[in-house]
Amino acid sequence: MIIDKQARFDWDDAITATRVSTDKIDLGANNRDLGLLDDLYLIVMATEAFTAAGAATLTVDLVDDDNASLSSPATLQTLASVVGKATLVAGYTIFKGRLPIEKITQRYLGLNFTVATGPMTAGKVRAFLTPNIDRQFAFPRGYVNY
Repeated sequence: MIIDKQARFDWDDAITATRVSTDKIDLGANNRDLGLLDDLYLIVMATEAFTAAGAATLTVDLVDDDNASLSSPATLQTLASVVGKATLVAGYTIFKGRLPIEKITQRYLGLNFTVATGPMTAGKVRAFLTPNIDRQFAFPRGYVNY
């Protein structure tokens, strides 16, 4: 999987309360044209287990906005809805899928993390764009391919 530092939203950044992604992608800079690729994928994964005193949940939305602070974002797609803290263990893939390029209409692209019934006391994510994804298949133990 190819990971470009300029195509990252978060890299092992903590999420304890509702916030937008640490980094935003400026589609106006250097005339970036996301439509030049066949497909572009968005990956969001937990890199540290999420914990909370209560039954906290996480919702992740892909957003765009006309300003870099993402203060008035438009939701392009809900990537994960109300995922419980028990599910958010290290290595869990929150979202892996095609970036909806056709929905993007504004200059800045980012993620909005919403923590409900929180706050979280721990938990980190990696979120980034990539032109390819891992397509591994896990077979049961003892599987023999003839």
